[in-house]
Amino acid sequence: MKFNVKGLFAAVIFAAGTATGVCHAAQVPPEKYKNVVDRVIRPVMAKYGVPGMAVAITVAGQAYVFDYGVASVATRQPVSRNTMFELGSVSKTFTATLASYAQVSGALSLSDKVGKYLPLLRGSPFGDEVSLLNLGTHTPGGLPLQVPDAVRSTDELMQYFKAWQPTHPPGTYRTYNNPGIGTLGLITAKILGGDFAMLMEQTLFSALGLTSTCIDVPAAKMADYAQGYTKKDAPIRVAPGVLSSEAYGVKTTATDMIRFVQANMNPLHLDDKLARAILDTHTGYFKVGNGAMTQDLIWEQYRYPVALTTLLQGNSPAMIFRATPVTAMTPPQAPRSDVWINKTGSTNGFGAYVAFIPEKRLGIVMLANKNFPIDARVTAAYGILTALADGER
Repeated sequence: MKFNVKGLFAAVIFAAGTATGVCHAAQVPPEKYKNVVDRVIRPVMAKYGVPGMAVAITVAGQAYVFDYGVASVATRQPVSRNTMFELGSVSKTFTATLASYAQVSGALSLSDKVGKYLPLLRGSPFGDEVSLLNLGTHTPGGLPLQVPDAVRSTDELMQYFKAWQPTHPPGTYRTYNNPGIGTLGLITAKILGGDFAMLMEQTLFSALGLTSTCIDVPAAKMADYAQGYTKKDAPIRVAPGVLSSEAYGVKTTATDMIRFVQANMNPLHLDDKLARAILDTHTGYFKVGNGAMTQDLIWEQYRYPVALTTLLQGNSPAMIFRATPVTAMTPPQAPRSDVWINKTGSTNGFGAYVAFIPEKRLGIVMLANKNFPIDARVTAAYGILTALADGER
């Protein structure tokens, strides 16, 4: 079932009945939901030595949050509704939304080339051949996964891009990377005339009602900021770097993130521009590899129902570290409800996964203060959402 974009969500948002309003506070979870989540999450935490997790689900417009373990091994502070986790690359979905909002507002167009907004790069392949859409879909032509260590300022980043040569023509291969979406965030902030972190907080987080979401954790919230742990259980938190705010810098709670998921499935309560901007991030631009995965603006989607093996392939190390051929969708695919939409995120000390199925009015957020394997995250989320979709609700 396709959304009626022109009508802007006016009809049926989901195929499964009349949509209820987005909840503004997580409710006490029914025992049957708790049982579904517990029997999946507790073994995963035990197997991978995860100190703490917050898991949130949304079922028919209502959110439920489940807290497990500790936010800090040293203090034994338990994970709570106030515990903030690093999102890692799930942060990119917010950057994409801000860029989409700028487009809806007429400030920029994703079809424009980078050089239009960064004049220094005109005359270079990055400025003249790469579009903003390429930046937001991992298809600029072969950027590295991370900003090179030698690049330590925005000026040095511009010099790096000016000298960069594509490995593939833009729009022909998907190479997952931070510099592309980071630069889209940088351009968006420049065009909107503000600091990126401030724009995110004022334009997105506030409008979405995300009261415990930020890029720079304020002093008053530091007590709620979970301690992250490496795979060897050493304490660690993300360090700032070039484009870190734009690519992987958001910290938030499971309560806030499930609200963001709900807004992605049913944004009717939002300002028209923001609602349209959110919906537009679900537009399909490229078929990836064998076509099972569709690359949206950062979000990744699959036709629903989807097999677990397909999700595991789409979220595999090969998809992260290798170039994968893509086919442009012409015209782009309008947002759909019969899809599984997801995004993973990791820092050295945290692991996150977000997925939702608009047609089923189901979604999940998994936040952990340890970077445990992505396939385990996807498998756990799939088990929970499948159980809920199959009637254990």
